[in-house]
Amino acid sequence: MDTEISVQERSPLELDLNEITGKILFLDKWRGIFRYYRLGTNNTNPQDPDDSHIPAEETGDKPGMLWPKGQGQLPSNSFCSVPRLSTISSKLNGFPISPSMATMLRRILFGNTVHVLGSDWKKAHFKFHGPFSDLAFALQVEKGGVRSIQMAVQGSIIKYLLFSREEKDCNLHSLGNLSQHEQEQALAAVLASILWTAGASQKAIVCSFTKDIHSTLILDYSSDNFIEGLQLFEFSEKEATEKFIYDHLQCFKGERSHGVMLFLYSLIFSRTFERLQKDLDITTTHLLQSHAGSILCRQAVINMILTGRASPNIFNGYEKGSSEETLHGVLTRSDVGYLQWGKNTSERDRLSQVGSMLKTPTFPIWLCNINGNYSILFCANRQLLSDWKMERVFDLHFYSGHPSQKKPVHLTIDTHSHHWEGDHHEDKHGSGRRFSPVEMAIRTKWREATVNWNGTSPFF
Repeated sequence: MDTEISVQERSPLELDLNEITGKILFLDKWRGIFRYYRLGTNNTNPQDPDDSHIPAEETGDKPGMLWPKGQGQLPSNSFCSVPRLSTISSKLNGFPISPSMATMLRRILFGNTVHVLGSDWKKAHFKFHGPFSDLAFALQVEKGGVRSIQMAVQGSIIKYLLFSREEKDCNLHSLGNLSQHEQEQALAAVLASILWTAGASQKAIVCSFTKDIHSTLILDYSSDNFIEGLQLFEFSEKEATEKFIYDHLQCFKGERSHGVMLFLYSLIFSRTFERLQKDLDITTTHLLQSHAGSILCRQAVINMILTGRASPNIFNGYEKGSSEETLHGVLTRSDVGYLQWGKNTSERDRLSQVGSMLKTPTFPIWLCNINGNYSILFCANRQLLSDWKMERVFDLHFYSGHPSQKKPVHLTIDTHSHHWEGDHHEDKHGSGRRFSPVEMAIRTKWREATVNWNGTSPFF
């Protein structure tokens, strides 16, 4: 070890900041291991960055919880084995994240530099259902905050598969007739496109690890130390971004790859901290929030995936808040839309209503936030939103992401107003419980619509 960490053989002036930081981090990893295994210190209590005592009951790593950096319980196998993180050759022209960039990344995520994400986030990756199956087009999604990112990406995958492959006969049947190679092509193309759009179509940055960095870091699910090991790869062409992601797709789809987190970090760096500060407003100063024991994405993250801009709100343009502050909404029409319904949402609150930029997207695909659960509605007919006659009676398909769902649910929507059929009307004085929440979300786009589930039991 002495040959790796000794700094006496060279003048300190000859060591650049990154090299010094790397050596300090290397020492910190072993110090942490010795502390936990009582090999190098008599103090067996975890410490915070300021060496203040952390009570034992505050160090348990529960899924989705924010924990002070480096404070989770060390998995029993972390000392003996390193998680199978996918890596990229160090010969490629990436550059290491600097300490200041790591600090800024944590601040834009949490609003501070203390908290980290829990194990549910770190285990999440992008994994399709089996090829040549009814759900071959669909990602297997997790619970908690990662679900919103996975489902937002899912919407773009459907857009790509249905409307972007000119050489293919794309229809609902084609979504289930996908090979693993076609799944991987779709995922690489979609991730690259989202990053490229976030980078204002000027550049994209992809985050990963190199083999050299990985070999010196002790990585585990109880800390966020792998941020310091990130390598950033910058691209000035969309095609080059897509090729790079495809060549290293295991970094996003591999088990224990931290794939969703790497995508989120890539999204933030592609957008740049400067643009993010302009996108956000006084209501949203960072991108993640703690709610009911989970870490959830704020609306700004969802909008950044859908539109490329981290707008904190869902209305169009700009609005004035209660204190006359300027609130930032959606400025451009999205390719994939967004619908939202909650049992406690009031239609009289105009700031909570989805604007037309999201409600009427370029393609007939909608990410749905229904009582905080994310799902997808889509139509295989692109003319649905460009020809009003198509909106009289039409088909939608619903993917909930629930493990029990084996194929997309076929819905038939009838937008004719049947004023004499009172049972089909929304109960304006009640709670709306007579209808499925999915139907209520659909009615935020097509008021008075009736929904035929075609033999499937409505989702409640």
